[in-house]
Amino acid sequence: MADTPPRRGDERFAGEVNTMFDRISGVYDRMNRVMTAGLDRTWRDRAADRAALEPGQHALDLCCGTGDLAFELANRVGPGGEVVGADFSNPMLDLARGKTGARQQVRFEWADALDLPYEDESFDAVTIAFGARNLADLDLGLSEMKRVLKPGGRLVILEITQPARQPLKSFFGLWFDRAVPLLGKVAGDSAAYEYLPDSVRSFPTADRLAARMVEAGFSEVRWTLMAGGIIAIHSGVR
Repeated sequence: MADTPPRRGDERFAGEVNTMFDRISGVYDRMNRVMTAGLDRTWRDRAADRAALEPGQHALDLCCGTGDLAFELANRVGPGGEVVGADFSNPMLDLARGKTGARQQVRFEWADALDLPYEDESFDAVTIAFGARNLADLDLGLSEMKRVLKPGGRLVILEITQPARQPLKSFFGLWFDRAVPLLGKVAGDSAAYEYLPDSVRSFPTADRLAARMVEAGFSEVRWTLMAGGIIAIHSGVR
């Protein structure tokens, strides 16, 4: 019997999402390139810019996956800084460590985004790319991100969002409802890529995510839409 995609609100949600990402770790980078026509690299670069890091500073990249955004952050902080990439999928972390090369300022470690093992006010920036919609409790996640940020530190969220205008709204439905699950079937895990459109639809729209950030205590909250409104970068300051 084929696996069924996890459903938000199910008490098993977090464990099922963890298992799902363990399963797809080997095809994760390749599928990202295919689904975004390689644009995900540009989006991560822009998210790293929004973090406004300076050489020597410290950053945390949550739900880091195979490390691509963490490496962008490392370019900003330089050899005198530090970047921690945290994820709850050990296979993803193993792949990230294998890509580290000479970047000694980056380390990857297991962590639960809803119960971070870091001291208060530890980081100058916290980023999360395509991971916020996978949190079982978004508000708790935002609270934890705020807790580990230094005063004046910046949170940056890069995420898929639902476009409000045509023709992108129709294209979004066609691509995510039909093309993405087919790609997942080719990749050998249709359930994981059926979960993707479901997770986007159950996640707050760009304006609602901004409101949730304000409710969590962030100031200077703003967002930028890219790719015709399918991708959003949100930022806020503790």
